[in-house]
Amino acid sequence: MLVPSIFGESLFDDWFDLPSLKEFRDIDRKLYGKHASHEMKTDVHEHEDHYEVDVDLPGFKKDEITVGLENGYLTISAAKGLDEDQKTPEGKLIRQERWAGTMQRSFYVGEALTEEDITAKYENGVLTLTVPKKEAQKLPEKHLIQIAG
Repeated sequence: MLVPSIFGESLFDDWFDLPSLKEFRDIDRKLYGKHASHEMKTDVHEHEDHYEVDVDLPGFKKDEITVGLENGYLTISAAKGLDEDQKTPEGKLIRQERWAGTMQRSFYVGEALTEEDITAKYENGVLTLTVPKKEAQKLPEKHLIQIAG
């Protein structure tokens, strides 16, 4: 069913304003606004011996970003915490559009890689990861043993 909308907002949001449903539906918007789906955009470039992964993380500090490798999955997490004081030195807060929250993305890179193989750099809101191409260790070939008798 198509729902009428104006500028990306559903006309029915205000008509069926059930607080618990609305808060649940908009939980990702609290931190990143109406365009939450546009966050953590990622480009992957392939080179001869490595991949270069560029992840957009505008507004985050380096210490708010973690990159981990577990069971062949490269996981990028970003968490932001903001104070929710209603009174500031500048005056009473009348509108707040910034909230605390986390986001995460995972990519399968294979189990042959270790943390030492991957390098990371964060500049101007872009996290750049260099992931080498590494072949998985080949299992030894099976040889059958002849049974006498």
